[in-house]
Amino acid sequence: MEDIEAIAVLQDPVRRRLYDYVAGQDHDVSRNEAAEGAGIQRTLAAFHLDKLVDAGLLETESKRLSGRSGPGAGRPAKLYRRSGVERQFSVPARDYRVAADLLAEVAETARLDVELQAAARREGRAAGPVSDLAGAEAALAARGYEPRPDGDVVRLANCPFHVLSQRHPGLVCGMNLALLEGLLEGADGVRARMDPRPGLCCVVVESSKNNES
Repeated sequence: MEDIEAIAVLQDPVRRRLYDYVAGQDHDVSRNEAAEGAGIQRTLAAFHLDKLVDAGLLETESKRLSGRSGPGAGRPAKLYRRSGVERQFSVPARDYRVAADLLAEVAETARLDVELQAAARREGRAAGPVSDLAGAEAALAARGYEPRPDGDVVRLANCPFHVLSQRHPGLVCGMNLALLEGLLEGADGVRARMDPRPGLCCVVVESSKNNES
């Protein structure tokens, strides 16, 4: 019921715009920035941002943007970021996460890494074709990875298998890499590689030409 109520909050178009803006940033967002990003007034943005916090969709903290402390440093600003809590619901009730966790546990115990990666690579190939880096970003966005350019690489702000990767990191991250390798198999000069970082997917995508000597 809590998941249904939280997701229902996003039916309001203003809240949805604010949520999408905050979720799409690689930094904590102030009320002023969120208001500008959503094209609304700051007071309206503050009201709806706090509603999103109450629903558990956003998290907040107070921080002085000037970086100073003590007298004259100014009041701390309220900053917002996407909550790490997952929300889902189905009608009638389904619980695929338990089944996925059990299957992952069995695969891990039976040391089926190679077989799982082969299946993931086939799945990636079947989802193609991808011809270049721009096509790769579009395909990754469609699969929920939230690709974000970062210098010479494209980092993935969301892992579609986050819960499983926390419980079975070696198994699931290897599967994830194989899936993206299969997806990018036909792309000219594009590759996926492991580069785990806190809060991000364990895989990055880059131009393989950057690594040519």
